[in-house]
Amino acid sequence: MIATLYEGEGDIIMKKHSQTRSSFSGKIGFVLSAAGASVGLGNIWRFPYLAAKYGGGIFLLIYILLALTFGYTMIVAETAIGRMTKKSPVGAFHKFGSSKWLSFGGWINAIIPLLIVPYYSVIGGWVIKYLLGYIQGNSQLLAQDGYFTDFISNGLSTELCFLAFALFTIIIIYAGVRNGIERVSKFMMPVLVILSIIITIYSVTRPGALAGVKYFLVPNMKNFSWMTVVTAMGQMFYSLSIAMGILITFGSYMKEDVSIENATENVEIFDTAIAIMAGLMIIPAVFAFSGGDPDALQAGPSLMFITIPKMFASMGFSTGIGILFFLLVLFAAITSSIALTESAVSTFEDELGWSRKKATVFVGILIVILGSLSSLGYGPLAGIKLIGMQFLDFFDFLTNSVMMPIAAIATCLLISRVAGIAAIEEEVLKGENRFRRKKIFCFMIQYLCPIFAAIILISSIANAFGWISM
Repeated sequence: MIATLYEGEGDIIMKKHSQTRSSFSGKIGFVLSAAGASVGLGNIWRFPYLAAKYGGGIFLLIYILLALTFGYTMIVAETAIGRMTKKSPVGAFHKFGSSKWLSFGGWINAIIPLLIVPYYSVIGGWVIKYLLGYIQGNSQLLAQDGYFTDFISNGLSTELCFLAFALFTIIIIYAGVRNGIERVSKFMMPVLVILSIIITIYSVTRPGALAGVKYFLVPNMKNFSWMTVVTAMGQMFYSLSIAMGILITFGSYMKEDVSIENATENVEIFDTAIAIMAGLMIIPAVFAFSGGDPDALQAGPSLMFITIPKMFASMGFSTGIGILFFLLVLFAAITSSIALTESAVSTFEDELGWSRKKATVFVGILIVILGSLSSLGYGPLAGIKLIGMQFLDFFDFLTNSVMMPIAAIATCLLISRVAGIAAIEEEVLKGENRFRRKKIFCFMIQYLCPIFAAIILISSIANAFGWISM
């Protein structure tokens, strides 16, 4: 396996591959690409919903504290492993040994993106549909009852939108790390920030919106519960792209002279700022639209494709704000999709010695096959369910609720039990004078991070099967 490839012929092959491995141009390329991976649909449709449901300001406070501890630790750990080994997840884990659990840890990190990208691209296709609808001036049509349901049950329409999104992602990956991922991220992320600011200003200036701003930003201990902590933990986990193989892969493209800790801080700030702006974009506007009812913020697709179009239709300039909002969402979806796909492509390059073009085409075929199941799952394939779920919901549950927490636990064990914290510290110190948050990192990676991941795993499964309500 990979652990023994530094012997004989395999050594020559892998050394050659390592020497020709792509890289980001520098810190900015890594930060914007990693931030692009983190800023996705979870920030825009999941974060505002959870914040509204679990206490507003107190949820936000807990989320920020967790991002600065749990999130920081996992980003540093995965990035350091990637740069240390110059490998994608499977090779990175195998570098430290050939035991079965290390092999399992590497492969689960590698498989997750392969399962997420297909259904993620389906949702990206829905975003394209709504963006085109607003461009055509159909804001009132998009807000009608039953429009979204009719659309996703139309197999041909959803499939075409899905294929358009997936093809765009594959083309960018095909172009490579610098010419594709980095170039697109350097363009899209600043635009995404500008669009976020514009929509946030528009939202908070709506009549009645200030009540939503106060609810979201001002912590109120009366709204605190244990579920606030659990859900904030889960959201931070997904929002920062932890345990998806992405950060290990991107770390392997990071130059030696780039400070991991400094770059991590920039990603933290970027992601948290976008999450806060997402809350300010949506919560105050929904408060104004609903007369101050936080329950109007429904979960998942209902929020983005039903509630928000209705809200826009009730406001002035619905076409213009609709175009800006869904353009923002599309950019966020694309940057995350690119990162996930790159992680999958990198695995095939590393483990099978495939060229980038061959790996990209193969991953593209897998995306089309698996994505079509999710795309048609509410239409022609609606009668087929897995443990009572449509294909899209099943893949979302399998990756987010089961595989990602397990992958995070595997990463924690890799560092605390095998690689050693000293090795991580050595990697972090490259391009840096000191490991500023070393104490936090050591305590979190050895004790709290595995516990937090286990809590997410248990609570998510329990919620899915109806044993608890989250």
